[in-house]
Amino acid sequence: MSDMSFKQAKELVEKIELTELSLKKTVDDIDASSKSFNEALRQQRIIMDLIPRANFKMGLLKLLIAVQVGFIAGIFVGIYIL
Repeated sequence: MSDMSFKQAKELVEKIELTELSLKKTVDDIDASSKSFNEALRQQRIIMDLIPRANFKMGLLKLLIAVQVGFIAGIFVGIYIL
């Protein structure tokens, strides 16, 4: 009877060790995922900061293109009409 309980105790210890290893790996994976998620959030914050600047630059670029098109159209009108 004591031999049977020793085997059961040994199996139980092995299961506990396996569970401990699984939990350690899970915690490590969660930690790595958390670091990756924080890095992704940092990158998103950088992008969100750059969007208004990019919109301003695009608006300015559109304005400059409109001025250039108007200038070229004015040259053509000046050449052919005058």
